[in-house]
Amino acid sequence: MRRVLVYSILLLIGLGFSQALPTLAGEAHDGVATVVRVITMVGLAFIMVHVGFEFHIDKSKPRTYGWDYFVAFTAASFPWILVTVYFVFVMLPSSFWADFDTWKETLLAGRFAAPTSAGVLFSMLAAAGLGATWLFRKARILAIFDDLDTVLLMIPLKMLIVGLAWQLGAIVIVMVILLAIAWFWLHRVTMPVSWPFVLLYAGGIVAVSEVLYAGSKVIDPSVPIHIEVLLPAFVLGCLARRRKIETAEHTPESEAAAVEHDLHEVLERPGERRAAMWVSAVFMLVVGLSMPQIFEGDDQHVEPTPASLHAAAPADAVDDQEQTLDKELTVTSSQPSMGWGAIISHVIVLTVLSNLGKMFPAFCYRREAPWRHRLALAIGMWPRGEVGAGVLVLSLSYGIGGPIVTVAMLSLALNLVLTGVFILFVRRLISADPQEPDPAQSPGGAGVSLPAL
Repeated sequence: MRRVLVYSILLLIGLGFSQALPTLAGEAHDGVATVVRVITMVGLAFIMVHVGFEFHIDKSKPRTYGWDYFVAFTAASFPWILVTVYFVFVMLPSSFWADFDTWKETLLAGRFAAPTSAGVLFSMLAAAGLGATWLFRKARILAIFDDLDTVLLMIPLKMLIVGLAWQLGAIVIVMVILLAIAWFWLHRVTMPVSWPFVLLYAGGIVAVSEVLYAGSKVIDPSVPIHIEVLLPAFVLGCLARRRKIETAEHTPESEAAAVEHDLHEVLERPGERRAAMWVSAVFMLVVGLSMPQIFEGDDQHVEPTPASLHAAAPADAVDDQEQTLDKELTVTSSQPSMGWGAIISHVIVLTVLSNLGKMFPAFCYRREAPWRHRLALAIGMWPRGEVGAGVLVLSLSYGIGGPIVTVAMLSLALNLVLTGVFILFVRRLISADPQEPDPAQSPGGAGVSLPAL
């Protein structure tokens, strides 16, 4: 567990420096923020390519993955709903409870609680020695679907704020095409898979995403196109295989098993594991460093700078600063000021609610795993990070501020700091029931069972 502790310390160090970064960097803050953002994206893409390498599915049972997507949908939606309801009915005056603008803005701000941080989760589980477990295989699928669901649901939320835009529809089409490519050409493309090439792939994906973003701003600066690097990187990993393999049985199943073993053998080499460890360590540091300013704008609306918008926005497109609404939004203008005692109380309650919303997977997969493993899976979905931070900064770009955003940022930071503790809980639960679930009950890490409610 030493690596988990090191990663946790790196997160804390990055988080601390993120709050001092504007002062330390001075006029160079925009440039430093851009570098942080790019490194974060490259690290996330590197991790997700590796996740794609080890992603294998049984195409004869597509229904299993439909169930997994539903479970991931609940894991992303329940925290969002709980947090939004808390924002409206606890933190806002009753006169705004029936106001459409209030719900529109709190739905956007509350979305920060939805996505599990896939990169942080995978790095921490691997560091804890859980990379070969049922829990890791299942969490890998759920976290990817969870983040995908978050990105997709951000599109209608953006439409509520800025109206209909063809760019948002284009993003959905690109996502569907990428998923179709991953399904039909799973591990059929021969390519180098050693870490220098993976790092090159990651850099290329980030570069294409940034060029597309910059080009779309030239066409229409009001709603630029920004493709989340998580999905393209994952799909690239899903396509890859190291070499063409001939098997004695000459069946798709035997070939898939041989490709899986071949890729896993490469990833387990000492040099590959060492490189992955260093990339994960740097990623943890920059995730903490990319957190937005926690203590800005709790008493008044503060216009975000382009650097602050993009430093913590590796996920969804954070619209250009020019997109900030001209008028003060309802949520910003209606929130009463509060002392630090009240803020801390709200942060604790909000953190508990957002994590309780992730507990639905514990009641699923009864045919695949015992209770402790399912509980560990649900707790493993608690870590938040770069995607949630991107949602919060998007909220700032639309003029949403005040105590709601301050409390949300502090809750996200608290959850980030506690990631190592969550993984310790997960390992304790697994250790208390060391019998590993039968992989045959969960083909390719998916599996299906009805929830026990």
